[in-house]
Amino acid sequence: MKVSVNRSALAEALGLITSVVPTRTPKPILKCVRIAASGKEMRIQATNLELGLDYVVSQVEVGREGEAVVEAERLAAIVRESAEDVLVLESSDTTCEIRGADSHFKVYGQDPKQYPKVPSFGQAHPDLVISLEQLQMGIEQCLFATAKESSRYAINGVLWEVKGKKLVLVATDGRRLARCRVDVQQAPAGEAAEKKIIIPARTMGLLQKIGPREKETVAVKLMDNQVLLSCANVVISSNLVEGNFPKYEDIIPADYDKKLTLPTEGALSGVRRAALLTSEESKGIKLSLSSEAIVFSGSSPEAGAAEVSMPVEYGGEPIEVGFNPQFLTDALRVIRTPDFELELGQADRPGVLKSGADFLYVLMPINLG
Repeated sequence: MKVSVNRSALAEALGLITSVVPTRTPKPILKCVRIAASGKEMRIQATNLELGLDYVVSQVEVGREGEAVVEAERLAAIVRESAEDVLVLESSDTTCEIRGADSHFKVYGQDPKQYPKVPSFGQAHPDLVISLEQLQMGIEQCLFATAKESSRYAINGVLWEVKGKKLVLVATDGRRLARCRVDVQQAPAGEAAEKKIIIPARTMGLLQKIGPREKETVAVKLMDNQVLLSCANVVISSNLVEGNFPKYEDIIPADYDKKLTLPTEGALSGVRRAALLTSEESKGIKLSLSSEAIVFSGSSPEAGAAEVSMPVEYGGEPIEVGFNPQFLTDALRVIRTPDFELELGQADRPGVLKSGADFLYVLMPINLG
């Protein structure tokens, strides 16, 4: 293999590719990427056997077709530290040489024939097509609510459910739940329309890292226990999360009578300021709602107390309820409307945040003693 490649295009590819490569593995070849040059393009692949990535770099000149398997971190470091616009990669057997204007690296790799197969989209007919911009907005509005560590693997991912012309994304960690709806350009038909799938949080995070591409779409192909996601020059293949996702509709309260509209930026500022004097032991803040104002307050024995008041229009019964300020902040950060609706029941029942028709967030209260 011999190929001349635009260094910045290669650096961009490796920036995404290396997030798939495992840092620890009993199989050293999984710490590598497979590079294959043919025709007018260079294909770079990585996998950890659960998540795979196939990335096509087109800003290349192929002098000799072939392939190489090189340790990902070493290759990424060489490309990152090089200053020239074009690098030449040349390989024979298990050795890959990388040349710049004033540099020459000889990197020992592995046998390309031993590298695991990474699925590609090929000519497959997609089950679902959605704009990249819409999907990334949906990921931003729910990924933060997935469980980080849990023995219930089903909540370590994001539920995908197609309803009509909308894709519903739901995530929960047991203490909060985020649901958002995004438009689809092509909805699935037949059996695929009935499928509910759970995509791992890491796969969703990888989709979020694809650079903004205006008017670009993501084609989705559902397989037995895998999903393929194709966007422009990138194909992500991922195992699905097994198990049953909680019946999220049962968690969303529908009988609340305490409702008000709050400015998003103002509420975010109030929550942040009220949390400044909380501590690890007393990390909750209190929302006190009356007919004149909502007061955000937080305190700790060693630091003191904070109180932030915001005028509101509210005609219901007064209520005081405690919440984790970080969980409130996470939701308020991703609301894209200037105002949102806050709905409350009793002090021991979840709070609900709504933004427009497509974003909803349910948050369990905490006891402030």
